[in-house]
Amino acid sequence: MSEYINISGATTMGVVCKDGVILASEKRVSYGGMILSKSGKKVFKITPNIGAACAGLISDMQTLSREAGAYSNLFKLDYNRPISIKAAAKLFSNLLFQRGLRPLLTETLVGGVDEEGPSLYSLDALGSLLKDNFIAMGSGAEIAMGVLEAEYREGQTLKEGRELVLRAMNSAMKRDIKSGDGVDMLLISANEVGEETVSLK
Repeated sequence: MSEYINISGATTMGVVCKDGVILASEKRVSYGGMILSKSGKKVFKITPNIGAACAGLISDMQTLSREAGAYSNLFKLDYNRPISIKAAAKLFSNLLFQRGLRPLLTETLVGGVDEEGPSLYSLDALGSLLKDNFIAMGSGAEIAMGVLEAEYREGQTLKEGRELVLRAMNSAMKRDIKSGDGVDMLLISANEVGEETVSLK
């Protein structure tokens, strides 16, 4: 499945910090060897404490994030409490799996902060679910993961995690032709989902 996802290219990553989670993706939208856009958005706010990011077809991720956001809001209305990060990740997993032989061509990160603390999950196009402290996906993942593996440490702050993500993203963008044109980030804490766009040269 990854060969189809990498047609469009991307570098997307997530990092767990002691006070939150960072989700980030570069802005270039490509198909094969052609750049379609330099301003694509691949990170999405799902609820006031949960975000998602993708590598793959942006249209599929937009569809998935809207559907997951709607179900998350229905959960809050039905149970009078926000959906947990684990439950939200499982919701994404179910939505992906139910597509069966016509999958959404996206690798997905789901992260956020709830009463159990910050957490981060990765999903493939068929809904397989894995939890980790740092994850990189897409055509630039191997390069970004080298930086994350070398420099990630538990207990880092959101500010420190932000700098690590930018270093990893900068490294991937310099070496992966399908990644570039700046970085969109969600900085998720217990109180808010902050959005930031950074232009990397």
